[in-house]
Amino acid sequence: MKIRFLIIALVVITSCVPQKEFEKIRQQREACLEQNDSLRQQNRKIKVENKELASRNQVLEDKAQRLVKDSMERARRLLSYRQEKERLQDKYESLKETQEKLLKGTTQETRELLKEIQNSQEKLQEKEDRLLELESDLNAERRELKKLRNKLENKQQRLVELERILQQKDSLVNALKQRVSDALYGFRDEGLDVKIKNGKVYVSMDEKLLFPSGSTQIDERGRQAIKRLAGVLEDKKDINIMVEGHTDDVPVISSKSIKDNWDLSVKRATAVIRIMVQNSSIQGERIIAAGRSKYLPLKPNDSETNRRRNRRTEIILTPKFGELLEILNM
Repeated sequence: MKIRFLIIALVVITSCVPQKEFEKIRQQREACLEQNDSLRQQNRKIKVENKELASRNQVLEDKAQRLVKDSMERARRLLSYRQEKERLQDKYESLKETQEKLLKGTTQETRELLKEIQNSQEKLQEKEDRLLELESDLNAERRELKKLRNKLENKQQRLVELERILQQKDSLVNALKQRVSDALYGFRDEGLDVKIKNGKVYVSMDEKLLFPSGSTQIDERGRQAIKRLAGVLEDKKDINIMVEGHTDDVPVISSKSIKDNWDLSVKRATAVIRIMVQNSSIQGERIIAAGRSKYLPLKPNDSETNRRRNRRTEIILTPKFGELLEILNM
């Protein structure tokens, strides 16, 4: 809705506002479109993760259903064996009674009767052994089924907790971007840009805002921008800070202080960090300095305009989400 409003506003006021105001509104529209694309990418990523967890849950549910079915079959067989045992027990008792009646009969009849009784006893013992075996298997299946149900419940709980933390993460990152954008609003026309990428907030400052060409000394205007950013971040102890220096592919003129583009990119990053630390209460352990040299350009280094765009310093703000990592590693 915000984007639609900006588009309408652009159409209405293009004929009556100064060129500078028109350009400012156009840049705000582009920033909104970029933020919208980033949020869509994050949403697709979350849907993929949710789909994977749902697939795992379905596998566990299928296995649990198979165990339930198998347990019911074992219970049915157990009941059948118990009934057979009772039938054999009745037959045994009947034969035993017949034996007592026939003790007064012939020796041959008595032997046959004893043999039949012995066979019945052996069969009865076999049924009892099988019955015990089935009862043991059934108990083992029930224990396994219980474990699977507990595991399924844990997976479902993890899924719910993951969705909650991802929503919280997105909210925090958006709030951080908005606060940084508000603090640095006055520098947007001077080569400064704030955007969200991969769940992090990127503050990009062109060379023209911070440094003279080939230098590591920060201009006064650049110092003001860094100080304002440091003021926003000093009370955000749950935000890690990485400062990356970037150059184009044109080799620097080697000197005692700067040997190559690697050296230049690192020293520019450390120069920014020193201003942040010296003008705020940010602790040094929260900040990382990195030099990227020419190896991570935004544009191909095939024109002066593109090279100027690639000569930049990026301050990457990463919220700490230890709880999210713990859930993903479970």
